[in-house]
Amino acid sequence: MNLDLLRPEICLAVTAIVVIAVDLFFRHKLLVTITSIVGLLVSFGMAISLIGSHELSVGNGLFILDNYAIYFKFLFLGIACLVILASTDYVKRLQNLHGEFHALLLTATLGAMLTATAQDIIAMLLSIELTAISLYALVAMLKNSKSSESAVKYLLLGAVNSAILLFGLALVFGFSGSTSLLDIAQTVSSIQVGNIADNAGLIFGLVLILAGFAFKIAVVPFHMWAPDVYEGAPTPITLFLSTVSKIAGFSILVRFLLTGFSLPESLSNNWGVILAVVSAITMTAGNLLALTQHNIKRLLAYSSIAQSGYMLIAVATMGIGSFHTISSSSLLYYLTAFAVAEVAVFTVIIIASKHKDNDDIADYAGLAKQSPLLACAMTLGLLSLMGLPPLVGFMGKLYVFSQAVQHDLLWLVIIAVVNSVISACYYLKIIRAIWVDAPASADNIRSSFAPKAVLLIACAGILLFGILPSILISGTEWGADLISGIWEFFR
Repeated sequence: MNLDLLRPEICLAVTAIVVIAVDLFFRHKLLVTITSIVGLLVSFGMAISLIGSHELSVGNGLFILDNYAIYFKFLFLGIACLVILASTDYVKRLQNLHGEFHALLLTATLGAMLTATAQDIIAMLLSIELTAISLYALVAMLKNSKSSESAVKYLLLGAVNSAILLFGLALVFGFSGSTSLLDIAQTVSSIQVGNIADNAGLIFGLVLILAGFAFKIAVVPFHMWAPDVYEGAPTPITLFLSTVSKIAGFSILVRFLLTGFSLPESLSNNWGVILAVVSAITMTAGNLLALTQHNIKRLLAYSSIAQSGYMLIAVATMGIGSFHTISSSSLLYYLTAFAVAEVAVFTVIIIASKHKDNDDIADYAGLAKQSPLLACAMTLGLLSLMGLPPLVGFMGKLYVFSQAVQHDLLWLVIIAVVNSVISACYYLKIIRAIWVDAPASADNIRSSFAPKAVLLIACAGILLFGILPSILISGTEWGADLISGIWEFFR
């Protein structure tokens, strides 16, 4: 089975078990956090050791180890480490649930890593559900009415989504005769250009699978869960949902489409056009709904929905465009830029929530006078999400938009630019409250060293990758390299 190539994931699974044991036998809860961080760092080191591995197939074809998978391992482990560090003060609210919080966070990260590596639809489904089940419990961890209500909504909608996804995967398996994406690709590529309609069962399965993925990445019309869950979940989990969970959804969406359904070109053009239309609707709906929000977590939920629309531009380009550019790293760049900005913004909310009565935007009035560091970090994060140069968010949008223009998606880029202008209205509303409005309290906002370190790391990433984008581009091009290899294999 060659499971040695899954040693980062195995290390993370062992760490989750050790965390529970440490929480059970030791009184000092800081040891739980330290154990989690050490496990993540060791797993990160093991992922580094996989670079250059020539053995791609893992577990008899269930998983594949390529640059694409390794890049997402780095991304998920890095974000999980930052989330745990940012929540060192927040977890004190969870009373006796320190061990459960960290263990579930680690298993959710484990599921995300396996999702990006899966090359078999059974492995893909199990990996997705491992992340989802962990998140259902994490959302309810505050045990108050709002958190419990959000968890129930998330669980019920997630169960329906899982059923839809499973039905779609079953149809694809039934009509292709295999669970391997490579075997499915051979079956799909043999379809004659004029006979796509004759394979209605297979195409219907693809539509259901796309609907299942659409729920995971929160795009219209499967976005309805995001605002309620973002608002009711513990803020560190909201950060995790908006980054790791969303990025995992995009990672498997891209692998599934490009490996299994990239040929014939008429089929890829069709799903490319569909995703382009969904992208336009999603970014427009997300930004317009965000304009009316007064709760900062709900506003950022709709902002995250709009960001998914921008990300879908890159995926649509892969379907519509010429496939010699499949190795384009624009999506990986944008996902990373989005994650760095989200970490900065939500870490500020995590720190400030200790001193705020609720999550209303009005409660952040005068934040600059209470804590200049928090104000600067949130401002940088919001401006990056808005796409203001020279921050990393601007470079991400420029990268994605330029690729789309080169492949005859100018109309979609125009819609995206208009939506970026609309988004400035609600981002600047928050920034105005932070810097211009008078604070409700003159008390300074204090936090421990770890959350401040996360802010400094996130802000450094926003500035460094924006001013020197070649640093990140070189990494994302390496991460996207073997996607083109898959295409060339079938071409």
